[in-house]
Amino acid sequence: MGNPPFVLASASVARRRLLQTAGIEALVCPSDFDESQVQINEPAQLVKILAQRKAETVAPQFESALIMGCDSILAVNGEIHGKPADADQARQRWQKMQGHFGDLYTGHALIDLCQNRTLVRYQVTRVYFAQLKRSTIDAYVATGEPLKCAGSFALEGRGGLFVEKIEGCHSNVIGLSLPLLRQMLADLGYNVTDFWQ
Repeated sequence: MGNPPFVLASASVARRRLLQTAGIEALVCPSDFDESQVQINEPAQLVKILAQRKAETVAPQFESALIMGCDSILAVNGEIHGKPADADQARQRWQKMQGHFGDLYTGHALIDLCQNRTLVRYQVTRVYFAQLKRSTIDAYVATGEPLKCAGSFALEGRGGLFVEKIEGCHSNVIGLSLPLLRQMLADLGYNVTDFWQ
């Protein structure tokens, strides 16, 4: 008997691309979970609960599968930033972030329907942002990219130009920690190479 199908409970193109780059072809099944239902101010707890809720929302659609839910936020000076509501909010956030650092938290929930087991963990990576001119911030926000991302930047996109350095897991900043995924699969008794396509 082979491994169960790997399901990504996320519409994130970046997360899917990360998995593909690592050799895992996931079935994409966005959860459409309403994140406003969860009101928590502690970053690690918030991303873990949101990741788990996303995976749990998708789970009933499958009989046997490994379902991965993820959620990312950026914490800057104790303030939690998910996706910005609009361009103005993205611009305001960049004016605060530039020249400073933030901690990017990503919650990871893995539901193994075959074994009826759930693992929920998180990874945190420190991101240092460049000092930017107002015109540069305006130009970046005008691309629309910051509106689609937790923390108002995409490391794998134009936003990567404005990150001075990171401390910790690189892929975590893109939305899914590959090392943490490998560990979680091992804890469930799987070898990550068994999921290679």
